[in-house]
Amino acid sequence: MNFDQIKTIAFDADDTLWVNETYFRDTEERFASLLERFETKNKIDQELFKKEMQNLPVYGYGIKGFMLSMIELAIELSNGSVSPEVLQEILVMGKEMIAHPVELLPHIKEVLEKLSRRYRLIVLTKGDLLDQERKLEASGLSQYFHHVEVMSDKTPEKYQHLLDHLQIKTSEFLMVGNSLKSDVLPLIEIGAQAIHIPFHTTWAHEEVSKERAEEADFLTLSDAKELLEVLPILS
Repeated sequence: MNFDQIKTIAFDADDTLWVNETYFRDTEERFASLLERFETKNKIDQELFKKEMQNLPVYGYGIKGFMLSMIELAIELSNGSVSPEVLQEILVMGKEMIAHPVELLPHIKEVLEKLSRRYRLIVLTKGDLLDQERKLEASGLSQYFHHVEVMSDKTPEKYQHLLDHLQIKTSEFLMVGNSLKSDVLPLIEIGAQAIHIPFHTTWAHEEVSKERAEEADFLTLSDAKELLEVLPILS
């Protein structure tokens, strides 16, 4: 693939710049343990995912919507008998997720520092605005980015609208992210380029079929540091 024309590189945030999904999976385990007298763990996991999908149009992405979905499901699975103490514990788990220290993924700071010498770097992420702003500030990475955009969703139409607004040509734009569904395939569809750096765990909502992935033309790397090998950089 040829990246010689690229002038702007956008990075996803969660599980691309820093760890995120791991904390959701850990909290799901704790949530299932809280409700184990009402239902099996497997059933709780399935119902929580369904509840999150139902609530996405209302709450959007992020920890707060996740927390509210857990509370709703706890009330439903218990037929309204769940104790105030359990509901309080769910709130505590959510607040602990929000307050969790930001854990950068390997080599991220080094990569951004070197890329920022040649490219205009931006952040394009989903999630709760307040939480994402907090994490970016705590990460120590904000100095490398010209623009930060928290998107309600990552569709081809929303990407194109944003690029038009920022006056960025699709031919000069590259997206880097961990999600094929959100960070790669929509960009390919509008004629931009994308690089996939998988995270070790993926939310079910972000999974795509093997056939759909194989139809698209994109590069997959195992580590962010490999960006310095495939992209032209200033010495």
